[in-house]
Amino acid sequence: MRLLLPAPGGLMPGTELDLDHLAQAYTAPREPWLRCNMVTTVDGAATGPDGRSGSINTEADHVVFELLRGLSHAVLVGAGTIRAEGYTGLAVTPDVLPLRRAAGLDDPLPLVVVSRAGRLPESVRDGSRGPVLLATCATAQGLAEARSVLGDEQVILCGDDDVDLRVLVTALHDRGWSRPLCEGGPALTASLLAAGLVDELCFTIAPRIVGGEHPRPVAAAAAPCELELAGLVEEDGTLMGRWFTTVREQGDAPAP
Repeated sequence: MRLLLPAPGGLMPGTELDLDHLAQAYTAPREPWLRCNMVTTVDGAATGPDGRSGSINTEADHVVFELLRGLSHAVLVGAGTIRAEGYTGLAVTPDVLPLRRAAGLDDPLPLVVVSRAGRLPESVRDGSRGPVLLATCATAQGLAEARSVLGDEQVILCGDDDVDLRVLVTALHDRGWSRPLCEGGPALTASLLAAGLVDELCFTIAPRIVGGEHPRPVAAAAAPCELELAGLVEEDGTLMGRWFTTVREQGDAPAP
């Protein structure tokens, strides 16, 4: 894996990146800091023929995927994406765990399920692999059941009739989770962008074309947003970039 653009800490183009250097290349410039991580094919598909993003991931993308998880306080995922991709509770890989501990993060990696209906996907109900939380709204049909499964402390109410993402991000910050990571899907990523809450897009371009009709990595609801390229890593034709958004002023935090 090699660096194509300068990166934090004086890393120069052409640097061969081991895991420690890769973590340095993905250092967040400040806190709070919200990342979204997505993958797409060269022809713009967010999923492969089986309807899953996992089928277009490459080995290099998987390394960055696990690293970004390990460097985050919590991972946000829409309930529909959890069902489609077969998410379970999360665990940090053994090779990334020392980096996580060195960054002062707890070993368990919380998964925050975002659902307007408040329905908890079956695959994450037992919490056996790590803590699971639900972000939903007060009128959600599945609210009572979710509280009975997860407990009141693990359910975050973010608005009355819809999930207010600004309230959600503030609630995460209140728990000390100032570096959340969003893994989609396209609708949740678009809504975070539209709300002006995203600091960074980590975007992998997989060296393949799938053809057919597939969703884009960001749904149409996203607001137009200018981006600044802040890093680019390559391995075996897979390009992994960091783009910073310009919708928030330096040091701005979301209002409750």
